[in-house]
Amino acid sequence: MKKRMTKKLAAVLTIVTVAGSVPVSPVSAEESGEVKTALFAYDQAYYPYDYTTEDGGDDGYEIAVLKAVDELLPDWEFEYAGTTNDDLLLGVESGNYTGGVKGIWWTADREETYLFPEHYIGASVTGITFRAEQADEITDFESFASVSGKLAPLSPNNAQYTIVENYNKNHPDNPVDLIASESWTTAEAYTWVLEGRYDAKFDIRTSYEENVVAEDGEYHEYADQLAYVPYEAIPIWVLFNRDQQELADAFDGAFEQLEEDGVIDDLQQEYFGYSLFDLVPEGYQKGDEL
Repeated sequence: MKKRMTKKLAAVLTIVTVAGSVPVSPVSAEESGEVKTALFAYDQAYYPYDYTTEDGGDDGYEIAVLKAVDELLPDWEFEYAGTTNDDLLLGVESGNYTGGVKGIWWTADREETYLFPEHYIGASVTGITFRAEQADEITDFESFASVSGKLAPLSPNNAQYTIVENYNKNHPDNPVDLIASESWTTAEAYTWVLEGRYDAKFDIRTSYEENVVAEDGEYHEYADQLAYVPYEAIPIWVLFNRDQQELADAFDGAFEQLEEDGVIDDLQQEYFGYSLFDLVPEGYQKGDEL
């Protein structure tokens, strides 16, 4: 609302002469134009990246970044709509939504359907959940591969499978056992690890924290028996409708400013307590397969 009020005042005060002063120059057509509205869809249950609060508000790291970007774009007013995963993707593609956020990873197929900006907005930290009794010998992914490498099955259609597959390609002398399977649940995977059938489950850090660490987590009963170490952070992006190149470019410019000012790091510390970007592979660029 503040932006729209400012725009209307600017349109009216084209020339103002103050007694004893020089007339103020007319505002430009761009400055006096209508503020454009962008509607961003978000996954309303992807805590802490995006979620709907108990009182119906829009919150989460990605939402907070978009709100900070909005503050730097006087010609735009961002609005938000919590929705489902499928509706978000279909809505951005069709133009019902200007853009969307839900912890989205880049893929070549998505590049054909959606517009990705140059800058990723955050990252999804991956790693392994394993038996706490092995915490002294398993300190990272490489040591896990050396100690055992018995990883619980992954769906070959899941991007996590590709991450582990790429690790094996880059570490032929120290691989993990990569088993493809569609038929398993998260509960089964944790149970298999605790029973010793497998020695680790490839896991998203926020999922582990929400499901195991949190006191109200579905698998909190295993909290004393499981441990976690991160492996690699996968960049996540804002998806834009393909007709929104102007806004995507504006997003990139504003995001660079927010990074330079330290705002992005501050928001990551606020929502996660650590930097998401520390584990993004050095030299990563849009289009790199991880």
